[in-house]
Amino acid sequence: MSAASPAPAHPPVPEAVHRRRWAILAVLMFSLLIVVLDNSILNVAMKTIATPAPTGLGATQSQLEWAINSYTLVFAGLLFTSGLLGDRYGRKRVLLAGLALFGVGSVLAGLSDSPAELIAFRALMGFGGAFVMPATLAILMNVFDRDEQPRAIGIWAAGVGLAIAIGPITGGVLLEHFWWGSVFMVNVPIVITALIAMALLVPESKDPAPGRPDPLGVLLSVVGLVLLVYGIIKGGQLADFTDPEVLLTVGGGIAVLAGFVLHEKRSDHPALDIGHFRDPAFSAAVAAVALVFFALMGVTFFMVFYTQSVRGYTPFQTGLLLLPLAVAQLVFAPRARLAVERFGARATCTGGMLVIAATMASFLLLDTGTPIWILEVLFFLQGAGMAHIMPPVTVTIMQSLPRRKAGSGSAVNNIFRQVGGALGVAVLGSLLSTAYRGRIEDELARVPGLSEGARHAAGESIEATRALAERMGPAGRALAERADEAFVHAMHVTVVGSAAVALLGAAVVALFLPGRRGAPDGEGVKGAGVPGPGRGRDSSPEAAEAEAER
Repeated sequence: MSAASPAPAHPPVPEAVHRRRWAILAVLMFSLLIVVLDNSILNVAMKTIATPAPTGLGATQSQLEWAINSYTLVFAGLLFTSGLLGDRYGRKRVLLAGLALFGVGSVLAGLSDSPAELIAFRALMGFGGAFVMPATLAILMNVFDRDEQPRAIGIWAAGVGLAIAIGPITGGVLLEHFWWGSVFMVNVPIVITALIAMALLVPESKDPAPGRPDPLGVLLSVVGLVLLVYGIIKGGQLADFTDPEVLLTVGGGIAVLAGFVLHEKRSDHPALDIGHFRDPAFSAAVAAVALVFFALMGVTFFMVFYTQSVRGYTPFQTGLLLLPLAVAQLVFAPRARLAVERFGARATCTGGMLVIAATMASFLLLDTGTPIWILEVLFFLQGAGMAHIMPPVTVTIMQSLPRRKAGSGSAVNNIFRQVGGALGVAVLGSLLSTAYRGRIEDELARVPGLSEGARHAAGESIEATRALAERMGPAGRALAERADEAFVHAMHVTVVGSAAVALLGAAVVALFLPGRRGAPDGEGVKGAGVPGPGRGRDSSPEAAEAEAER
């Protein structure tokens, strides 16, 4: 009598779920949209919130930074925990709870009476958002068969790019017609619609054999990530990564995360199997996510000041200028799988990284009077490069793990993206600030009657210098022109750093991501989007996978 065949590592999706998979993806995109959209909308509203009441809240520069960073800090710190909770208790349940909390936080943030309240309620929104992002990708992996996952992830990635681009446009329209709190209230109808659609359409999924909890591992991950991200943010605020507070918090975060890794390696029931990082493809993919967001988030940070402060565009117009970035991602991200099937993940991602590096370097062409169509072309190319990186590396990460661990895999993907982006804003933002101050200091020294403290404050940013120039009246026109030139110089210094990081990312994926290769037993190429085995219709994915593990 022949031995029974082992259950497949990636069991088929039940027929009832398979039939509505694209509708489920649309609902997941809706949930993802508000989490990503909210941050890009808030960037447009910063100047309005800084205006004294009743127009705004009269928030200081530091309070504005914490309105953004309180969200980022809580969001990044809880990502891994939320992924584990989804795997253990149900991803749909976690997603619904996260969305509801995000909606409540949005209402409270929109009704804030002070900057302190806004900061607190933004942290609450980050708490909810941390339970949304990993769950959307984890559910996606459980409603699509392996051969359709690359296409679905491509659409998911395109949705992220679209949300980043349409955020400023939406924010500009809202601020022209409503009060500043409308940028948060707009989330409420979206949350309500998403909750109803999700309750009706999205199936529950979780790890059928989660094993014992790992509370120490969870605690170490939260503490380590919070300390690390806080230190990065603080270093960016101070423009000094040698400050004792920065060194202590970053060093403490790294030490705690190192303790987390040691604990997970020794535990017989780890929250995260560290062995996955021994796979060069998996490690290269997560490194690529971090490096590409390091480069791109730094550029996004200064590009808003270039278009609005130097070129004089409104927030709404700035949002329109970002449309080529969104269009490129919408066009190319869902089709990235075709390039991977033809050329392999390694060649596709390396090419995308090189395009990103080239567009970064091409920002050196921009000055105070460069035709704006050049910026539009660069944005389109940047979006195309991004669209050929994120879907393949996300597929590689997610298909490296069993489907029952989809929440943990999605959390790892999002953690590296958040930490990479935070580092990009902090490090490249500090580089921008330092280069700007170095170029404008001599001009400020020539301003008569300016105290040392006022001169230092005016050199912090182009906005601070321009505010001084406006107070000087006609005599400040020359200073405003020098400020524009100094900013363009600082921007050029920063994009060289961004291009170097993108080149490092290209080297990482060229060396370690898989190329075109076959796989035994009909299994699809890991991360490449090549169809795997034929699908059945009658087996439960959770039961089959639990059997495979046993």
